[in-house]
Amino acid sequence: MLFCRGFSRISRNPRTILLGFILSRPTGPSQSLLSNQYLNSTLKVCAGRETFSWSLSAFLGIGRQIHHQSSSIIEEQLDPFSLVADELSLLAKRLRSMVVAEVPKLASAAEYFFKLGVEGKRFRPTVLLLMATALNVHIPEPTAGGVGDTLTTDLRTRQQSIAEITEMIHVASLLHDDVLDDADKRRGIGSLNAVMGNKLAVLAGDFLLSRACVSLAALKNTEVVSLIATVVEHLVTGETMQMTTSSEQRCSMEYYMQKTYYKTASLISNSCKAIALLAGQTAEVAMLAFEYGKHLGLAFQLIDDVLDFTGTSASLGKGSLSDIQHGIVTAPILFAMEEFPQLHAIVYQGFDNPENVDIALEYLGKSDGIQRTRELAMKHANLAAAAIESLPESNDEQVRKSRRALVDLTQRVIMRNK
Repeated sequence: MLFCRGFSRISRNPRTILLGFILSRPTGPSQSLLSNQYLNSTLKVCAGRETFSWSLSAFLGIGRQIHHQSSSIIEEQLDPFSLVADELSLLAKRLRSMVVAEVPKLASAAEYFFKLGVEGKRFRPTVLLLMATALNVHIPEPTAGGVGDTLTTDLRTRQQSIAEITEMIHVASLLHDDVLDDADKRRGIGSLNAVMGNKLAVLAGDFLLSRACVSLAALKNTEVVSLIATVVEHLVTGETMQMTTSSEQRCSMEYYMQKTYYKTASLISNSCKAIALLAGQTAEVAMLAFEYGKHLGLAFQLIDDVLDFTGTSASLGKGSLSDIQHGIVTAPILFAMEEFPQLHAIVYQGFDNPENVDIALEYLGKSDGIQRTRELAMKHANLAAAAIESLPESNDEQVRKSRRALVDLTQRVIMRNK
């Protein structure tokens, strides 16, 4: 009944009923096919820079949904975050104390972003610490004491540093994004720029980036330094792409996915590869780690695109419809445009006029845009899981458990509601 009442009001108030309307639509994979040009993630190199093309071929051979996998890699359900909980706690404490000790005036900002309850579950560090164990890097026993154990401890410490560096870069990017977007909410509370002002937010972000660089240099690994430097370049490039998008580019799924890789997936993919390189893994294993992070990051952002339309402010910790209200066209609208070409004219005009937002939402509600975005996210999640399944076999229980946890995270990314 609720959905029926919602349908009857769609022409009058599309925003208020969009959630019920979209969630009432069928979501089976047989409902629609993804256009070929969107489904490949083949890495190319053009003028020394990475680019991606998107076509169906990347997904051929996957042929299964995550929850139907028969592989022994998901033998049991487990909580990925609990496997690295102690390390995550130490990481958060180190980040807080580092900011407070080195820049006391930013102490309030550090507490604001790194205190328990605000930081969430530290998704990226969790992935990286699990990846470290999945690649035969173990946490030594407290009573261990030989040279081999010392080397193992040192390696784990260096990989923990990658997790810390990644989190610092991630938080810095959030701070800068909030200032650029004039956001007033972040993770369910007032954003730092809204509470303490843009200047402090920018300074906090700049400090975290500079501290990340110092920690990175201490690793004394040129390959890893190069990878993380590429991440920072990609973050800037992605933000620039978003701020300078032409009307034609705003209607391009390929452009959107490229920007999404730069802004979201590059950080986790290159950090996963850095973990593998520090472990002395082969180029093939390092690339599998990279592929896992890339596809997990893309799936994560695509679900974010869905949640911006179907979630609520309470569940997301931010105002729903924030992307479209900021003029950002995401995957659901791009898919809707394929079904309703007349929506192009609205996108070209922009969304400064609230009426255009309502029109776009009405078309989205009548389209398969939400469903197709979920399907695309599922495809990338499947590819992430396939990368883990392709790692060299191991009989070590801790390695196997961490790999199962990494596969489990691909499911959690798809199923999350915030």
